[in-house]
Amino acid sequence: MPHYTPLVGTIVAALVVAFLLGALAQRLRVSPIAGYLLGGVLIGPFTPGFVAHSGIANELAEIGVILLMFGVGLHFSLKDLLSVWRIAVPGAIVQIAAATAMGMGLSWLLGWPTIAGIFFGLALSVASTVVLLRALEGRNLVQTERGRIAIGWLVVEDLVMVLSLVLLPVIVTASDPDAAVGAGAVIGAVLTTLLRVTGFVTLMLVVGRRVIPWTLHWVVHTGSRELFRLAVLAIALGVAFGAALAFGVSFALGAFFAGMILGETELSRRAAQETLPLRDAFAVLFFVSVGMLFNPMVVVEQPLPLLATVATIVVGKSVAAWVIVRAFGHPNRTALTIAASLAQIGEFSFILAGLGAGLGVLPAAARDLILAGAILSIMVNPFLFSAVAGRGKDRAPAAVAREEAREEARVDHVVLIGAGRVGRLIAEGCRDAGRAFVVIEDQPDTARAATGHGWSVVLGNALDPDVLREAGVARATKLLVAIPGGFEAGAIVRHARAMNPTLYILSRAHSADEVEYLKGHGVDQVVLGEEELARTMLRMAGEQRQAPA
Repeated sequence: MPHYTPLVGTIVAALVVAFLLGALAQRLRVSPIAGYLLGGVLIGPFTPGFVAHSGIANELAEIGVILLMFGVGLHFSLKDLLSVWRIAVPGAIVQIAAATAMGMGLSWLLGWPTIAGIFFGLALSVASTVVLLRALEGRNLVQTERGRIAIGWLVVEDLVMVLSLVLLPVIVTASDPDAAVGAGAVIGAVLTTLLRVTGFVTLMLVVGRRVIPWTLHWVVHTGSRELFRLAVLAIALGVAFGAALAFGVSFALGAFFAGMILGETELSRRAAQETLPLRDAFAVLFFVSVGMLFNPMVVVEQPLPLLATVATIVVGKSVAAWVIVRAFGHPNRTALTIAASLAQIGEFSFILAGLGAGLGVLPAAARDLILAGAILSIMVNPFLFSAVAGRGKDRAPAAVAREEAREEARVDHVVLIGAGRVGRLIAEGCRDAGRAFVVIEDQPDTARAATGHGWSVVLGNALDPDVLREAGVARATKLLVAIPGGFEAGAIVRHARAMNPTLYILSRAHSADEVEYLKGHGVDQVVLGEEELARTMLRMAGEQRQAPA
């Protein structure tokens, strides 16, 4: 067997360049996404040196989209989706129409035919699933009203694009004077697509709602963690592929519904944890695959059309979304978040560009502008989102004032990182002892449960210094790190120690290497779980050696 194959070479090259340039971007305080995209450019066909297989990279990226949407579905209930349909449905449709009109106007100025303008405008109108969700998750906005509107908007966009992919070939054929295609064919295509989507949703709500949870519960009772992980991946990928094959809907939409059905069970958190490593890895491959499509010569050959394309995506589409959200009576902060979320393009744009080129109606220059517009808008989006979105707390001014007062009052308290199984027991112990404490938790469902117990909770990732600051680490006396990741805990400890040099820090670990690492980062005492468990069991069994008299 040869040691090098296109699949292995593409995966290795993509992950290596993504790591190197992502780490460099992180060091320069730039979003790692910019590093992933630049890594894709370096191993793409338009730059010298090693060239990865773009077709394989795109297929691997699809797996990332599936796992990402499945993960979002796990934390997004049908109730959440229905709660935002009044703005998501008309908002997405009007925004797509506005962006398509702007794209058609630009295509007219460039001298392209009307049908090319339709493809071009639609490609500029639809946001990237991966970029949008990464932006929301990075700011803990998925479970907020702003996040629910953005995700609902995204689902509607996916449905519109599925319908467009069916209708556009019919429209192209109908525009041919020699073709005998009438209005009946267009209406038939629309009805067929709507029936397929309705059939898929009905199947998931009626059959999937019973079969998927039952399957996972059966697997859990086998006691095999490996089989559970395999079952979760099989459900996510299998439903997504089956939805595309049997019903013609997108991979992303199929995976989203699979996750949403599973999210209604108590196994959703464990399922999310099992898929997280693969989801992150394949999401990185998505950005690398986008970078591989970028031809830097477009910047030199078509500077003004490219500038107009990026302006349409980043400014024109965002302004349209902002106006729509404000027209529905939502606050400015929500409107800005939705606008920033949609200020980029991605997966469906590439599919539309490929379809238009395959049908012979989209000029090569238009395809290059779509690809270049995608990569530039994705690079700009994290900065734009950070500037306008803020962190994920949709609170009234009075609530913000109360929270700020609580932050100031947090003095001589314990900060607890993590409210999982270990963290919950620690929190209950602090409560029983009458000790003031603040919990930092990054999982919205776990944070809600902790809040329900009456605990003071900060929702966010403790790796973010702002989150530690909000929990009052600078004025705390103790920091208890209850999360299982010892090396992640080390980074948290480093930030906390910089804010409060006198802080007493206690952390858990799972290996001797983690113990040494944590102590090297300033942890005062480390509890090695396996050792403590063994000592307790020996003591309870009466087998622990007694100290000599």
